Formats: sequence, structure tokens, C-alpha cells
Amino acid sequence: MLIVAVNTGIVIFAHGSSVPSANDAVRAVAHATAAAGAFDRVETAFLEAQPNLADAVARLADSGVTRILVVPYFLTLGIHLQRDLPILIAQLAQAHPNVQIRVTPPLDGHPAMGQALLDRANAALIDWKQKA
Repeated sequence: MLIVAVNTGIVIFAHGSSVPSANDAVRAVAHATAAAGAFDRVETAFLEAQPNLADAVARLADSGVTRILVVPYFLTLGIHLQRDLPILIAQLAQAHPNVQIRVTPPLDGHPAMGQALLDRANAALIDWKQKA
């Protein structure tokens, strides 16, 4: 069930890469998320690329949203999500006191992950069979 969230923006937050196509892939996911239409605004942000989380949150806050969900585009709850992200969120909460900021869990444990892996394996098997 998709809930339409008024005055809420989301940030798809990824590690980021020096390989531009890797960051473009995250932007494509954000674009698809925005096209679904459930959120007023969707931004991307990266830990080690641009735009960073502070820039994305500032853009959302400046657009008038009052709630921001940071959705980690990380597979597991590793060191960046356990150590770095809480520090960033605390700083952003101080910088934007009129905006509520929350973080969702990472992708690990989501029921669609198993199906996504099976889809990838199935596609590889089909390709393998076609090339045989």
C-alpha cells in the first residue's frame, strides 16, 4: 500500500562513487521513486560524492517540506549507517529545527531483496542458455 505523504520529502542516501555511472544509477532510482508520486519531493544524496546529505536536506527544507525521510540505499547496517549517519542527522536536525528528519532501515531484510536476487540469477541463466 502506497501512502501519499503531504509536505514530506525523501532523500535516497547512498555511499557514492568516483564512477559517475554508479551515482547515475542511484539518481535513476530516485527519479523512479519521484515518478510514483507519493512524495512531494525526492532528492539524492551521497556520503562520498555530490550532492551530500546536507545539500539535499537544505533543498528539501527550502522547498517547504516539514518532514524528511532519509532512505539509505545501502544493503546492510554497516559502519556508515551505524556511526556516520546518526552524526550527520543530528547536525541536520540542529540546522533545520522546523523540519522533522527520520531515517529508514537499509535494504537488508526487505522482502523484495530475495526476489531481486532470484530475478538476477534467472536472467543470467536465460542469457547463458541463449549463448550456448
